[in-house]
Amino acid sequence: MRRNHGGYSYEPLPQRSNEIEDENDQLTNELKDKVSILKSLSIDIGNEVRYQDKVLRDVDDDLERTGGFLGKTMNRVIKLGRGSHNCNILYIILFSVVVFFILYFILKFR
Repeated sequence: MRRNHGGYSYEPLPQRSNEIEDENDQLTNELKDKVSILKSLSIDIGNEVRYQDKVLRDVDDDLERTGGFLGKTMNRVIKLGRGSHNCNILYIILFSVVVFFILYFILKFR
């Protein structure tokens, strides 16, 4: 028998356990779907990060090679500039003048 303490009586909650379990199952399934979507997104992000890392490493390697090639070329140009190549400059000017006159006569008498 139940005792009545100070006018308060205990009444059990109505039996809705099946409804609550069904709702819990539905929410659990929704949560599983969302976790699956997040997992696939994180896998895709990881793949993209690995791909971008590879591309950046390739670009870095290309830039290093280009920098080395450019440095060697600049050293050669500096060495050429230091030497006295006045004769070579004269030959280049004469060659340009001769080519200019040849092209002039070819185009004029065409």
